[in-house]
Amino acid sequence: MIPVAFDYEKVHTIDEAIAALSNDDTKILAGGHSLIPAMKLRLSRPEKLIDIGGITALKDIKEEDGEIVIGAAATHADILYHPLIRTHLPFFTEGAAMIGDMQVRNHGTIGGSLAHADPAADWPAMVLAADATIEMQGPNGRRSIKATEFFTGLFSTALEPNELITAIRIAMPPDGTKSTYQKFAQPASRFSLAACAVMRFPDGGTTIAFTGVADHAFRDTGAEHVISGKPIDDDSIEKAMQAALQMVDVLSDHYASEAYRKHLAKVYLRKALLAVKG
Repeated sequence: MIPVAFDYEKVHTIDEAIAALSNDDTKILAGGHSLIPAMKLRLSRPEKLIDIGGITALKDIKEEDGEIVIGAAATHADILYHPLIRTHLPFFTEGAAMIGDMQVRNHGTIGGSLAHADPAADWPAMVLAADATIEMQGPNGRRSIKATEFFTGLFSTALEPNELITAIRIAMPPDGTKSTYQKFAQPASRFSLAACAVMRFPDGGTTIAFTGVADHAFRDTGAEHVISGKPIDDDSIEKAMQAALQMVDVLSDHYASEAYRKHLAKVYLRKALLAVKG
């Protein structure tokens, strides 16, 4: 369980990080809770780690121009305890509390989780349900992409090799918005076997996202279409459950079969819709 030898550089600005990333076979080190285990198993063998833990600009959580802006290096604990998040994105608070254990929450970062794109990670479903925009920066400058376009496959994203995530932007939810994150966790790893994030807006609009179900987190537009604008009751929930997971290749592994994972996902969709019922 010893990684291959590597070089290490601690940077203090985003520009320094991007310059260091221009070299081949480098990896960003933020919280390290995904990268270091992979290196110990020799599934990842970077020649150099770029430690961005000292970039204070990546740690901010603030309101800006009608948006909630979460720096990519904000830890799960930073998000869990931040009053802006607790007030306006309570399901981020709910979800952050379910991630790993205290050590993981104190060191792991939201940007690292999104960049790693584990199919059972928590943040991807929440940022999808929040209809977030993910900001990135590389040698060609800054760019933004909707979360719905960011996750492309198993441990795969739209992030270029020489880019890093700098922030997550979410439009300030209107008063009366309700949200929830419901998760069935694998008891040892605390990763999700199936989890569902839902935002319900005052006009009845509803966003629904799943993680742990397919090879990457996704918005379930079929279920959204059925439930949006309609009262949440037994009939509409049943119809949303029937519409969910259409055209989705549900995972099957030694933790859960395809049939069981699909059943779990629909059960947790029901739990989530009941939690935001007005």
